[in-house]
Amino acid sequence: MIYLDNAATSFPKPEAVYSAVDHYQRSNGAPVGRGAYNATLDVTASVHRCRKQIADLLGAQSPEQIVFTFNCTDSLNLVLHGLLQPGDHVVTSQIEHNSVLRPLSTLQHSRHIQVTQVPADSNGKVDPFQFRQALQANTKLVALMHASNVTGTIQPIHEVGELAHRAGALFLVDGAQTAGQLPIQLRDAPIDLFAFAGHKGLLGPLGTGGLYLRPGVEERVASLRQGGTGTHSEDDVQPSSLPDKYESGNHNAPGLVGLEAGVSWLLGRGVESVHRQEQELILQLLEGLAEIPNLRQLGPCSAADRVGVVSITIPDYEPQAVAAILDQSFGIAVRAGLHCAPGAHRALGSLESGGTVRISVGPFTTAAEIDAVVAALSQIAATA
Repeated sequence: MIYLDNAATSFPKPEAVYSAVDHYQRSNGAPVGRGAYNATLDVTASVHRCRKQIADLLGAQSPEQIVFTFNCTDSLNLVLHGLLQPGDHVVTSQIEHNSVLRPLSTLQHSRHIQVTQVPADSNGKVDPFQFRQALQANTKLVALMHASNVTGTIQPIHEVGELAHRAGALFLVDGAQTAGQLPIQLRDAPIDLFAFAGHKGLLGPLGTGGLYLRPGVEERVASLRQGGTGTHSEDDVQPSSLPDKYESGNHNAPGLVGLEAGVSWLLGRGVESVHRQEQELILQLLEGLAEIPNLRQLGPCSAADRVGVVSITIPDYEPQAVAAILDQSFGIAVRAGLHCAPGAHRALGSLESGGTVRISVGPFTTAAEIDAVVAALSQIAATA
């Protein structure tokens, strides 16, 4: 199988990830932060190392600013439900993933918050000026994805974050498509909250994710889940310190030991190196697609303006049909449809046709695999 669905979850993983999960499941099996025997001390140390490595990779002020969740959706819900109150106003964009738009819709009905969606252009990019125009006196939060999961378009998060701060609002970034793929230093960026997936660019197993909170922001975001933390058990109230405030119950220990192995591999390779490789592959893909008649590529024409994601359509073919042909006839795995981001497809003009075929690369994608998908799409488009 040629796997080109890394925007959904990365595959394959580094061999060390498989080994770490297998070793934990067969030889450890203990909970994190509970007990004083060697097995639990070992897995607890692994989770601490993972937290520190992610803090280093993302440029956080300290490991305690990294809270583990079960995926990026979990992180985004934690912020939106934990922060917003009746009468609050949120500015976001039409291209956001449903992990942002659906919680906001729920809160519009349950807490009567106000939401303004800023439009995007035909490449799926937002204009900071429109964010500035949308800000109000009661704007508590500005939320924007770092890069589109449909087109890979990189958004102007620094400009939007500075505008949010000038208006006294917090800035939340959805980093599902960029953590581990785009270099970032959160301590130096105008970002208060950064949600990320552990199983995509960070190369960990499914069921892992996290949230960065700038120091002090945790005082404004309530915990959604209370319970055992392995610390301060004599108190009947949830600890207020990080990360315990948001990490009640048992951790996904096998996922986190695998995540540690994935992040270790990534730190050894270097995020900059991975980003360069993916840009080279996307440039190769864009150049190949440009030679195919009857094929439309959506999003920026420049590989420098996007992460490793490209969406295409072929006239007279439903996206699902193209994906099925790629799978069944060529052994190529891609994603087709709306990608849980209908607003992005509305901006791109692909909503009514059922979305797009999305091709997304990862650190183990090869140039030969890009040649293979271009050749396959050329054959399919020739019959349109």
